[in-house]
Amino acid sequence: MALEPGSSVKPGGKASPLANQRSANSVDGHVGARVRIRRLELGLSQEKLAEQLGITFQQVQKYERGTNRIGASRLHQISLVLDVPITYFFDGATDESVDTNRTASSLSSALTDPVTMRLLRAFSTINDPQMRMRAVGIIEAISETSGPAVPEAD
Repeated sequence: MALEPGSSVKPGGKASPLANQRSANSVDGHVGARVRIRRLELGLSQEKLAEQLGITFQQVQKYERGTNRIGASRLHQISLVLDVPITYFFDGATDESVDTNRTASSLSSALTDPVTMRLLRAFSTINDPQMRMRAVGIIEAISETSGPAVPEAD
C-alpha cells in the first residue's frame, strides 16, 4: 500500500491524514493579532516593519492574519523591532484561543481604521480618571444607538 505524503497507517491498516504540524492554528492567529496591534501602536506600516525584518510586507500580512506561523527566531526579531518582550504576543491567549482570536481579530480590524487610531491617541492624553470614564461612557452610549461598525479586514 502506497502512502500519500502526510499520511500514516492506523492500527486497522487504513491510511489517515496527519495533522500538519507546520500549519497555522488559533494561537498563531492570536500572536499575529498582537503583532498587528503593537505595530499600529507604534505607528509602523506593514512595509516599514517588513523592511526592518528583511521580509516582504505580504509576509507581515500573513503573520498578522495568522495564515503563516511565526518561527521562534522571527518572533524574537519582531519583539526586538516592536520593543516588547516575547511574552507580549501570548498575553491573553487561553485554551479557548479560537474565541480569543476572534476578539483579537475584531480589535485588530478596528485598529486599521485611522479614525479609531485618532480616538485612541486622543484618549491616551486624558490624565484625569473621571474624565476618562466619562469619555468611555459617551462612546459606549453612542455605540449602543448606532450599532456595531467594525471595518472589514483588508
